[in-house]
Amino acid sequence: MLAAVLAATALPRPAEAQDPNGTVLDARDALRKRDRVKLAALRARAGAEANPLAMWVEYWELTNRIGEAQQPELSAFADRWSGSYVEDRLRNDWLRELGRRRDWANFSAEFPRFRMNDDREVTCYSLVVEQLAGHDIKAAGAAAWQAQKDDDDGCAVLAATMFDARQLGPAEVWKKIRLSMENNRPRTARQAALLLGPMIAAGVGDVVDAPAKFLAKKSPLAGRADAELTTLALTRLATSDGESVAGLLTDRLEKALPPDLAAWAWASLARQTAMKLQPEAVDQFMRAERASRKGREIDLPDDLLAWKVRAALRADGGKARWQQAMQAIDAMTPIEQKEAPWVYWKARAMQALAKDSQDGESLRTTSRELLSGLARQLNFYGQLAAEDLGQPQTLPPKPAPLTQTERDGIAAQPGFTRALAMIAIGLRGEGVREWNFSIRGLNDRELLAAAQLACDREVWDRCINTSDKTRGEIDMDQRFPAPLRQDVSARAREIGLDPAFVYGLIRQESRFIMDARSGVGASGLMQLMPSTAKWTAKKIGLPYSPALIADRDTNLRLGNAYLKLVLDDAGGSQALAAAAYNAGPGRPRKWREGPTLDAAVWAENIPFAETRDYVKKVLSNSAYYALALGGKGTTIRSRLGRPVGPPDPNAPPPLDKDLP
Repeated sequence: MLAAVLAATALPRPAEAQDPNGTVLDARDALRKRDRVKLAALRARAGAEANPLAMWVEYWELTNRIGEAQQPELSAFADRWSGSYVEDRLRNDWLRELGRRRDWANFSAEFPRFRMNDDREVTCYSLVVEQLAGHDIKAAGAAAWQAQKDDDDGCAVLAATMFDARQLGPAEVWKKIRLSMENNRPRTARQAALLLGPMIAAGVGDVVDAPAKFLAKKSPLAGRADAELTTLALTRLATSDGESVAGLLTDRLEKALPPDLAAWAWASLARQTAMKLQPEAVDQFMRAERASRKGREIDLPDDLLAWKVRAALRADGGKARWQQAMQAIDAMTPIEQKEAPWVYWKARAMQALAKDSQDGESLRTTSRELLSGLARQLNFYGQLAAEDLGQPQTLPPKPAPLTQTERDGIAAQPGFTRALAMIAIGLRGEGVREWNFSIRGLNDRELLAAAQLACDREVWDRCINTSDKTRGEIDMDQRFPAPLRQDVSARAREIGLDPAFVYGLIRQESRFIMDARSGVGASGLMQLMPSTAKWTAKKIGLPYSPALIADRDTNLRLGNAYLKLVLDDAGGSQALAAAAYNAGPGRPRKWREGPTLDAAVWAENIPFAETRDYVKKVLSNSAYYALALGGKGTTIRSRLGRPVGPPDPNAPPPLDKDLP
């Protein structure tokens, strides 16, 4: 049947050879338009011309009609393209489809062949199959379901199966609903609530739609379900009206709620208060602790505990409540406690607490051990730890040169060839996924060879990201390349910018991808928004049209000029300037209100996760580039600069109040 369709829809072939790249690009466009007739014809063409990317065209054609596909077709595809990325990618898609069809027999046969095994919905389906086979999945199933972020079918089926088998109880369901509401995933909360019946699901819907209205009409709580719904309403309302939630808890609801739910409500409110950088957060977290002591302990999620740490670091005018910070870190899951920020701040807490403790020497010793382990990491907190220990900032020794055999071995692997080909014709997303699949399981030397292949082709994002994965052998030239060195340095120095700072920012913004374009429309090496580019061009008197934003030299000129403007607006603070470049200058101006903070504490308290991560990485990148380029400011503390607080009231007003 399929052969007949392909024959009937094949595109005519002219006498001259078809352009193989054109075939692939046409197929990608046809997939975007859901044009199954054209996709079928292009699949035939790609096969006839022995296109090296024919597997991708066939993959797109199959996925476009996967709802009608049958197992023999998928098995034949897997045999043809065995070991490739698209074989495993299609198997991922097919496993989802089999799960939706409840075709557990074929699912059971295909799942063991799934090599990536990185799809949460497929994992949930696989646990359903194990449950139906009589295996004990209680722990694994609960963990997979609690980790679910989207209201997907697979995890919903898993939860329903476990609930019917009494391997999930109401307490676990309410926990899932609370976590979903805490993380602003109302659809997931509603899906979980259906397990408890239509009345509970309707109540959760009311809470999601109008939490204030729900709380206003609640009479004395009639039972646990009422208390849970009230807690959800408080959590929901806290995102927009924390003052009202604080008043409701103080006046009546803290006493009316069970202690564990009162603790959750206070902690949820405290998180929102902390994200607004308000000083009341630390005391609200303490009220959560006191409420928790009155009843059963309640496990707070790691991201909420992280804000408890941040609030403690800002507390008491920036002096910090170190005991509270350390308690919050100790309450995190073991895996989260090992993350660099919490290792660092726990070490700092121990140092501070040692001054007034009978176990002072023990605390100092443990703190030094934590910092010593962290100082070996090549990241923001590793750099801070090294400086705290008085260790000079140095670069790791360069690995032995790659041999020709090592280079040839990687270059001969078809996955890398396909990845580079896809990237070269503008299908970067597909090429990146093919590349990432191809580097799975490589050792350090192989990763270095793959990174060098990307460097040689000037595919800088794959060069950097691949080299970043090595552990024993570290090539800083690959991790921190300096393409366009003459142009970048010249543009930076001509307006008084540090080239290392510019390089640190470009590495984070675009990974040196010349035609990079973000989901919100930022473009080029320095990821400029069109409105920002236009404003900056007018400011510096540069002739400009929208098409020029992608021009390399224009992008560098405008990006450097804008960076210098936000740096001057921030009084020379690179931390504030990096935050302004990412989030706009208005937000960092607001974030610096309140107590004057150590710049590292200020950076840790940036409310936006993306900007918080961005600032740390830009400053860390810049310190490494300064070492590589032989410039000044090689330490992370010199990059962070002086403490961050409100601007001097006697200072002149900003020169550019309209800075976008």
